Amino acid sequence: MNHNRRTLLKGSLAAGAVGAAVSAGLLTPRTVMAAWSKAAFEAKDVNAALTGAMGSADAATSDQIKLKAPDIAENGAVVPITVTSKIDGTTNMSILVATNNTPLTSTYELGPNTQGYISTRVKMAKTSDVIAVVKAGGKLYSTKKEVKVTIGGCGG
Repeated sequence: MNHNRRTLLKGSLAAGAVGAAVSAGLLTPRTVMAAWSKAAFEAKDVNAALTGAMGSADAATSDQIKLKAPDIAENGAVVPITVTSKIDGTTNMSILVATNNTPLTSTYELGPNTQGYISTRVKMAKTSDVIAVVKAGGKLYSTKKEVKVTIGGCGG
């Protein structure tokens, strides 16, 4: 019982110290509050979403981007997607689902020594092309794959 009280006291003191540091402005959650393009995520078509996220919708098809997604997704609410870019100088990567109400599912800004690799899960309303877009050297490159959704997409 004494051990539980010590753990509670330590946790309370630590939480209080962090709270005081945040309210004093000594500790700010900058990473959590990263900038994002509201217009890109609210866009209703692929070109508008790409322009908002990447600054352009003009992407050349590339075989240097590998998009791994299931041929058939049994549950549209959780579709696993992996994108790997072999293009030198990859700085940004985005994933779009063409027929979703808002096609842009995610966008990533990569650090200078980061490998061009992302893995995530996306929601799909219905059968659609999944599009991976990579920005490298100021140019956009893309690849796509059709994923068939059999049940329960994201409400479309």
